[in-house]
Amino acid sequence: MLSRSPVFLLCLVISVSALSIQRGVNHRAVEVSTSALPVTTEAPVTTKVLDSIPSFLNGTQTGQGTFYSTGLGACGIVNHDWDHIAAVSHLLFDAFPGYDGINPNNNPLCGKQVSATHGGKSVTVTLTDRCEACALTDLDFSPAAFDVLADPSVGLISIEWVWLD
Repeated sequence: MLSRSPVFLLCLVISVSALSIQRGVNHRAVEVSTSALPVTTEAPVTTKVLDSIPSFLNGTQTGQGTFYSTGLGACGIVNHDWDHIAAVSHLLFDAFPGYDGINPNNNPLCGKQVSATHGGKSVTVTLTDRCEACALTDLDFSPAAFDVLADPSVGLISIEWVWLD
């Protein structure tokens, strides 16, 4: 006996049901359990949030600002705590136009600059990293960049930022 995958069997049930309906056969709803379907370990497909929200590519953005200990960033650049750099949300990084999702070092976002403002103070930072914990318009700054905006003891600040290039 040939072994068939649960997906194949589900497709077969749907196909037979559709044929029955087309031929006028009295048909009742078929319930199919998905508990036997295999669990996949493949990486999820990234949704292109920027395709539906192009406003995040221009204009003033609002979000939260934090800081982190720098090092090797997603763009393949070794950053230092004294550099004026920032990491953007993984949502923004992964959906940035022109990024193929394969090699983050080749993301067109890498090296772009933004100007961030908090409490009347501004800092220009270069985007060189990806932040997993950030919401779409949050920025995670190097300690030196955050220090321009607020005392590090604050930890979390409200920011506005704009693309510079």
